[in-house]
Amino acid sequence: MMPRFLSPLGRGGVALALLLAASFVPAPASAQRAVPDNREQIQLSFAPVVKQVIPAVVNIYTTRTVRQRVSPLFDDPLFRRFFGDALGGVPRERMEASLGSGVIVSADGLIITNAHVIQDSDQIQVVLADRREFPAKLVSQDERVDLAVLRIDTKGERLPFLQLRDSDDLEVGDLVLAIGNPFGVGQTVTSGIVSAVARTAVGVSDYNFFIQTDAAINPGNSGGALVTMDGRLVGINSAIYSRNGGSIGIGFAIPSNMVRTVIDAVAAGGKLVRPWIGADGQAVTADLAAGLNLARPGGVLINQVRPGGPADKAGLRRGDVITGVNGREVDGPDALRYRIATLPIGGKATLTVLRGGKEQQLTLGLIAPPEDPPREVTTLQGRNPLAGAEVGNLNPALIEEIGFSGAQEGVVVLQVARGSPAAMTGLRPGDVILRINGTAIERVRDLSAELARRARAWTIDVQRGDQVLTTTIGG
Repeated sequence: MMPRFLSPLGRGGVALALLLAASFVPAPASAQRAVPDNREQIQLSFAPVVKQVIPAVVNIYTTRTVRQRVSPLFDDPLFRRFFGDALGGVPRERMEASLGSGVIVSADGLIITNAHVIQDSDQIQVVLADRREFPAKLVSQDERVDLAVLRIDTKGERLPFLQLRDSDDLEVGDLVLAIGNPFGVGQTVTSGIVSAVARTAVGVSDYNFFIQTDAAINPGNSGGALVTMDGRLVGINSAIYSRNGGSIGIGFAIPSNMVRTVIDAVAAGGKLVRPWIGADGQAVTADLAAGLNLARPGGVLINQVRPGGPADKAGLRRGDVITGVNGREVDGPDALRYRIATLPIGGKATLTVLRGGKEQQLTLGLIAPPEDPPREVTTLQGRNPLAGAEVGNLNPALIEEIGFSGAQEGVVVLQVARGSPAAMTGLRPGDVILRINGTAIERVRDLSAELARRARAWTIDVQRGDQVLTTTIGG
């Protein structure tokens, strides 16, 4: 059974859902958890929390123009003469509507929703809980975590909004409510508990790290809020496991600490850039753990450290196993990426590392991804099978910017012009060009030099995901 995204009304396929917040408010460290002593103590109502949260949950509906492919035969005079004027009514464009939910996260009209809810939209409208409607402007969008920030102009009116709770304070068994405004019929509320606080391997976004809950999350709740009993936001309702699209009690939410990074970037007026550590690794499986004489599987085995990068300066070595960041467990690469991504550039992180069977702490500086080597973005031209492709040198900054998850170096295809020789060759954005006629391609200048040879036949090797594909042209 595969994870399903939550579909907004009007869109085919499957989609996701979200939850958001405004200010970061950690729960008191001294807060005590109590077990009920009698039946009267467990006869509770969610009404006070619901009344507090519902005014900040909104309905979002969008429209977009969908251009349909029409057979060229419809423009042929003979074809039209045979079928008559009936072809005149064949639509070439149509309007498509979509519905989802969102959360007000600041009194001046900042709203968080899923990126997929507003993707490719021509118009975005927001309907408040009191049924007032406002046009919305897209402020920021991060498809890697499926978050988007909208703003509505309320002419100075202060709106109710939700505060953001520290999602790291959440515990398995905590009560949560999933609140959305699906299909434009009004708010829906479902209750449940937290089933897991660090679920990875869900496979629905670049940053695979989720809160799992059994609160029912249904289609149309994309953008709805997952809140704790104090009415604060802890997650973004994002995906469900389902056989038929309905909830079966296995739902996932993006943690509020990831949401906070998007909101903070908007508040600072800049583009969201996540820290770069200059190291790569792999999950420690049971077999690896046995081979490394580790007590149990888990963590990230470092297999590459970039010279001069933050990890290198911190003293991280190839063969080290990272098991924690700032005291939080790291059970694999997804958890490590999440922990680093939620920290601010310019700060520091404490890594817990196993080296030679002994645990030690390393202090890691957090910097922005560097432009090294220079990306040298170029549109290839000339009489060759790659003409019309826009390419660039992969570097940490470009990888972060485009959300690339493949190779860490080489020449990557960024765009391919429609109808160009590169398109006819079969190149796609994200392909990494490895070799031309047997010559290794490491930089854009290598590629340009090889294409300038004007060979009669071309053999092109590209990496696409985990596969290496070879294309031969001419000869």
